[in-house]
Amino acid sequence: MASTYLNKTFSTTGNRQKFTLSMWFKRGIVPAGNQAGTERTLFNAYQDSSNQDQIWLQSNGTINYVRNNANAVTPSQVLRDPAAWYHVVFAGDTTQGSNADRLKVYINGTQAPIGQQDTITQGSNFGAINNAQLSTFGRRNGSNDWYFDGSMANVEMVDGQQYGPEYFGSTDTATGIWKPGGSSAISDYGTNGYKLKMDTTSPGADTSGKGNTFTASGTPTLLQGSPSNNWCTLNPLAVFLNTSGHTYSNGNNTVATNGSGNDSNPSSTTLGITTGKWYWETKFVSLASGTAYALTGIMAKAPTTAGNYLGGYDDTYGYGGWNGTVYNNGGSTGNTSGLATYTTGDILSIALDADNNRLYYYKNGAIQNSGTGIVIPDAADTEFGAWFPAVGDWGNTSHVWSCNFGEGFFGTTAAGTEADDNGQGLFAYDVPAGYYALNTKNLEAYG
Repeated sequence: MASTYLNKTFSTTGNRQKFTLSMWFKRGIVPAGNQAGTERTLFNAYQDSSNQDQIWLQSNGTINYVRNNANAVTPSQVLRDPAAWYHVVFAGDTTQGSNADRLKVYINGTQAPIGQQDTITQGSNFGAINNAQLSTFGRRNGSNDWYFDGSMANVEMVDGQQYGPEYFGSTDTATGIWKPGGSSAISDYGTNGYKLKMDTTSPGADTSGKGNTFTASGTPTLLQGSPSNNWCTLNPLAVFLNTSGHTYSNGNNTVATNGSGNDSNPSSTTLGITTGKWYWETKFVSLASGTAYALTGIMAKAPTTAGNYLGGYDDTYGYGGWNGTVYNNGGSTGNTSGLATYTTGDILSIALDADNNRLYYYKNGAIQNSGTGIVIPDAADTEFGAWFPAVGDWGNTSHVWSCNFGEGFFGTTAAGTEADDNGQGLFAYDVPAGYYALNTKNLEAYG
């Protein structure tokens, strides 16, 4: 969501003692390594600082519920994985006899162990939930900050009932994975209830039948990913030796590298490749400092020294923009004549054939190296046992890269309308026949 959010000011009062709020989210910035652990708001019902309900991700990775700046409920579980979709359910009923039952939290279908739970007075009202007040997803109201920087889907509020997770999700019998789609039906969402589409055309539209549609502030980046089909992104947890730290944004699809002191460790992804044919795009957005020593490619081995740039050691390949050379193990690879140089604004596409161990590069849609693929090792023979898409820099330089693995954006700019042969993805350029976008559905079918 970045600095955008969804909001609605309700005109009527619902049940202020009973509610169930369910949402799926995939976080952006994570509180790990050198990445800033900034607080991020998922939901805020707000009248004023003394009358509100807020659900937010804390800097230590836990999720926290605060009522009226007090009465906090904090599960002890940390939610730090930027590759995962999390499902959280907050179910309140202040009429319950036991304090532990007055606000329950479920994570991925299981009631979460509580690290902190203050007293909620029996029969009291919640702060502003279901009141005739402002409700917002993706921003803390009042201070207008703590914007959520990840993805959100399948948001449901039931006004007047305390439900468990079985109304919103179920366990896949084949995989054992918790997935959207409840086994129990919701007959009535209540006065201020809603079921937000959160899709690529109208994220705030309410499909509960209650007409409680939310308004988007700004222009949300409407990605293709969902809890049912998880897409590849860059991985802020894969910091390797990088002591200076890269900065990630736009749902971890944009990275500002930090090559201070020759700290040139590459930025890699959440999903790896062992077999199949895969396509993605990288855009060289800007030169932050130094010379334009930008690199894009693949990696299957961790760097061992700060100077290990992408292509500067074995099991890594990096296409250098400043001279049109593909590097591997510190030198140019064989058969790489004819590659173009590139600069800011150029889109470098990559097609990886992990079945026949070939790597192809494109610049602004035009295939490079006369269409001759670069021979690479079999993924099974590498340190990681899988190839990971990667971008990076070399030397004491810093750049900004935006990657499009098919969710349709370079940063917040729409990439294009091209899809793979499975109808997956939104790309700037035509996807080669037989190659696919890197997501979990395609991996299951073609990986």
